[in-house]
Amino acid sequence: MDRPLLQELFSHAVAMAQPSLGVKTNLPPQPRGRTVVIGAGKASAQMARAFEMAWDGPITGLVVTRYGYAEACERIEIVEAAHPVPDEAGFLAARRIMEQVSGLGPDDLVVALISGGGSSLLPAPAPGLTLADEQAINQSLLASGAPISVMNLVRNQFSTIKGGRLAQQAAPARVATLVVSDVPGDDPAVVASGPTIAQSGDRALARKYVELYGLDLPVPAARILAGEDNLAPTAGDPLFDNHSVRTIASAALSLSQAANLARQRGIEAAILSDSIEGEARDVAQVHAAMAREVSLRNQPFAKPVVLLSGGETTVTLRGKGRGGRNGEFLLSLAIGLDGTSGITALAADTDGIDGSEDNAGAFVDGQSANRMRAAGIDPLAALANNDAYSAFAAIGDLLITGPTGTNVNDFRAIIIR
Repeated sequence: MDRPLLQELFSHAVAMAQPSLGVKTNLPPQPRGRTVVIGAGKASAQMARAFEMAWDGPITGLVVTRYGYAEACERIEIVEAAHPVPDEAGFLAARRIMEQVSGLGPDDLVVALISGGGSSLLPAPAPGLTLADEQAINQSLLASGAPISVMNLVRNQFSTIKGGRLAQQAAPARVATLVVSDVPGDDPAVVASGPTIAQSGDRALARKYVELYGLDLPVPAARILAGEDNLAPTAGDPLFDNHSVRTIASAALSLSQAANLARQRGIEAAILSDSIEGEARDVAQVHAAMAREVSLRNQPFAKPVVLLSGGETTVTLRGKGRGGRNGEFLLSLAIGLDGTSGITALAADTDGIDGSEDNAGAFVDGQSANRMRAAGIDPLAALANNDAYSAFAAIGDLLITGPTGTNVNDFRAIIIR
């Protein structure tokens, strides 16, 4: 059985993405004035703890993370809020973070600790919108199947903190942003909707995306979107001149380290990509076809081999089942590998939570679909109902790790013997 090896590869990839490894080697120069630490995301509390331990000087600050992801800190306050749909706690935290960076001078430093999930954890509705409106926008985006870059550009149109507006509020202080990237391509402007980084794209492009993905926006939001540009700072704005941005953890690094470990364990590894996007069930069919090709014809890779990939797939909600994008990928993969032998796979979210359930992901092999049918579950019907969680729970193949302290998005590994 290859499951222990798959889980070891996943654990190693997660370990290589821990913020403690990157924070201490990417500290900004100390300022003459104050140091204020703010942050948001699933890994932000761990980043804050690592920064506290590495920083030789006084600091104050506030960081917001997902419920259950807090880390004990002594000088930086940690608060928890809801993800993926924002709540009142996140709304209040966003307001307090904006207050933390107000009134600073050119000798002061703002350290922004940003990781995936920060978009939902920093709800700050634009004038004319309510928290309920922002929640409705998020729900529509989550159900749309839109890639993260699209979702965050749309979110930016309705916020007073995203798309570089937090950096605008901190001016004239210097801002140093440390990023744990969970987005394909590692564009820091996309991670957590880039609160300290100029947004990519404009309102006209956001309008096209809303139409393309059929987003159902609240009336006040649609009215704002129809108006003039939202006046977010652009990449050429002088306010960013003395700012710095460093990505301290990413899927590319984690996949590379997992590949090295696989080779140490005696099996060749091939990294397909660290930035795969697309509908989860469709991406799975491509992976299944490639795994079958390797198994039958030793091409494009010779077996034994482990195929590794990362990125962020999406799920268009069609049913009312349970599960996240990795579960959806795996259920489709189970169907694509139905009846094959010598192929075992794992897909999981590196933050330890797939969607809004309690599992990181699950395991699949060529008999997974048969085991589901024996348990009274039709895999095709479960996929149609977006009910991957129930299908894998029924056969005992969920991977449950709890929060991992980091977030570099999806990790997929397929071993072909």
